[in-house]
Amino acid sequence: MEAESEPYVRLATLRTLHRVVADLNAARSLAGTLQAVVEGAVHGLGFDAAAVSLVRPDGDLVVAAVWELEESPMGGPSVLLGQVGSRESWDRLLGVSDHWGTLRFLPYDRGWAVASDIPRWIGDSPLPVYANDWHPADGLLAPMYSAGGDLLGVLSVDRPRSGKRPGAWTREALEMFSLQASIAIGNARLRAEMQRALARLEKEQQALRASEESFRQAFEYAPSGMAITELHGAGRGQLTRVNDALCRLLGRPRAVLRQQSFADLVHPEDRALLERTSAESGRAELRLSRRDGGYQWVCLRNSIVADAAEGPSFLLTHVEDIEDRKRHEFQLAHRASHDALTGLPNGAELKSRLARRLCAQPQPVGTAAAGPAEAGIPAPYGYPVDTYSAHAAHEGLEGADPYAAAVHGYGLPDVGPPGIGPGYGEHVHAVVPADQGPGGEAWSAPFRTGAAAALDKGLAVLFCDLDGFKSINDRFGHNAGDAVLVEVARRLSQAVRDGDTVARLGGDEFVVLADGIGREEAKDLAHRLRNAIIPPMRIDGRAMRVGVSLGVGWAGCGMSIEEVLHTADERMYDEKRARGGAVRGARGERSHRRAG
Repeated sequence: MEAESEPYVRLATLRTLHRVVADLNAARSLAGTLQAVVEGAVHGLGFDAAAVSLVRPDGDLVVAAVWELEESPMGGPSVLLGQVGSRESWDRLLGVSDHWGTLRFLPYDRGWAVASDIPRWIGDSPLPVYANDWHPADGLLAPMYSAGGDLLGVLSVDRPRSGKRPGAWTREALEMFSLQASIAIGNARLRAEMQRALARLEKEQQALRASEESFRQAFEYAPSGMAITELHGAGRGQLTRVNDALCRLLGRPRAVLRQQSFADLVHPEDRALLERTSAESGRAELRLSRRDGGYQWVCLRNSIVADAAEGPSFLLTHVEDIEDRKRHEFQLAHRASHDALTGLPNGAELKSRLARRLCAQPQPVGTAAAGPAEAGIPAPYGYPVDTYSAHAAHEGLEGADPYAAAVHGYGLPDVGPPGIGPGYGEHVHAVVPADQGPGGEAWSAPFRTGAAAALDKGLAVLFCDLDGFKSINDRFGHNAGDAVLVEVARRLSQAVRDGDTVARLGGDEFVVLADGIGREEAKDLAHRLRNAIIPPMRIDGRAMRVGVSLGVGWAGCGMSIEEVLHTADERMYDEKRARGGAVRGARGERSHRRAG
């Protein structure tokens, strides 16, 4: 995990956490799910050891899975496997522990609360030196509950690799992970029950009525949504049977759902993903429409129910509510890619958008970028507006061929336009716009069309550095400085076009990306940005004013991101120097200071 003092999560940590959660969902058995839980806590959350104590049918808890980063002498925590602790002792331990949100922390000086029948292993890690150091006898517990509030088990973690007691981010990450672990354990149990029911349906042909009744009860009373879809005939893809849980989830009566298909309910942006989801063991995370007009994030898992004589009979789909998990994912993604003060994309997100727009192959001189319009296909291009909207719109579609045919239970395979290969609209070259001609006339004259006219448009990079911001910070304090930055961010966002990017690099530095504009338009945009910033702003009852130095650079395919930003930065510095502003400190650094 990253340092606890960092204000938001690094993208690398976010990807690790997403990968760990994906491993939980990929496990096909209860034992595999439990093992994925302890391994995920160790490898994804920064602890050296983890154990899961699972509630047995009699109510007591048994140690069902253990994982340690490096095997300890004398057997380590693995000696706890199979040991049982009474429910009464566990309830007492959870009750006397400190409440860290949904977590329970038991400091070493409260070891008297650990009953003798609770499995426990204390390693040989060093004793703490400072108050915030982790003690070998400290305990951090994450109780896991079912959707109905019943205790499923307890995830115990030990020995943070930082050597410190977990901070706010680690606690929040552990809370979210334990929530996903409880969902995964419940789903694993449900899948086991459903697999047994399906096995009986396949094998007990002579006891069809009994098998049908068993399946009916498992289907109707499942805590999550279930649906049966027709695989053959004119009604192919139509929902023929749904349970009450799915009706409640979507807010639609059973009679209405039975007249529709998943294709009728899916969000338009997720239709391609639905149609490419395999009928056999297929899995997709997408949005289905609710009766109130909103959309619900769900995870669809498919299984084909086959007749021994006639082959596949119908499609059984498990519909899991993942709205909370998606909301947490989007929040984490937003925190990782956006500035906490202004809400603008941060430097990492700015570079990510540039990387998505630029390729390593420079555009040949004198040629125009070919895109979907030239192919006769009206497809948009460019980078997404922000990270988590792109995540929601393209969940599970990375690398997918947009015209690949697939066998599924929801609709007919798609067929692409004739003569157009896969990925035809994936990239449009970015070129630096042509300059004025040798006689002073603009190359972008009205009579220029086609490839020549395309050279007049490009991706402008406007580097903005505030003038006079340091004096506001020094005179009125960081709170006033922060308020000025927020107001500047608002004014910049209002001054740009729809689809342009306004990002904050840090301190008083902002960058604007404007695609598809020429040199004169870029000058006009710089003029609008300057005029938007220079009017005085009222902060805490005081009128404050800042200026801005602007440098206009251009991004083209074949250029590195560092080269693009450095060029715009140097042009901004040239303008500041030409205007006689303070630009360099004693050691060559910019003389302004960053707020906070």
